[in-house]
Amino acid sequence: MKLSDDSTDNAKSMSIIVTKGSLDWAYPPFILGTTAAAMDMKVTMFFTFYGLALLKKKLNLKFTTLGNPAMEMPMMGGHMAMPNLLSVMPGVGGAAGKMMKNLMKQKGVASIEDLREASVDLEIRMIACQMTLDLFEYTQDDMIDGIELGGAATYMEVASRSDINLFI
Repeated sequence: MKLSDDSTDNAKSMSIIVTKGSLDWAYPPFILGTTAAAMDMKVTMFFTFYGLALLKKKLNLKFTTLGNPAMEMPMMGGHMAMPNLLSVMPGVGGAAGKMMKNLMKQKGVASIEDLREASVDLEIRMIACQMTLDLFEYTQDDMIDGIELGGAATYMEVASRSDINLFI
């Protein structure tokens, strides 16, 4: 059996559960979501727990260095890994985040703000978990325009009809 040249023939919709709100964990759901939407897939992103912070009007994204042994940064023609011990030192997370943002800017990688705006423009359905809003005492006024509120049942309804389901 030969596969078709268009590998999206059977993938018409995608759902993504977004559970993390740090700078490094914000990129995968937004890049995958906007790419799928640009390929004419119907995309739903469900933001829960710490992922909900990615929908806040004012982003204050931190970079996770602790417990990330795969983190290497290009430096002086090579790659330098950050020992986990350094992660507990004050200011290291902020410095690493600044380095990552600068590297992304140099390489032409879109910012999270730009990717989030593209998600809205591409009509990605973004659902904020109502339980998490209540838990962390956020209001819909804290969030960007154009999102929906829903719960686990809302997500399950979407996921049960989706061709691709991702947990990030």
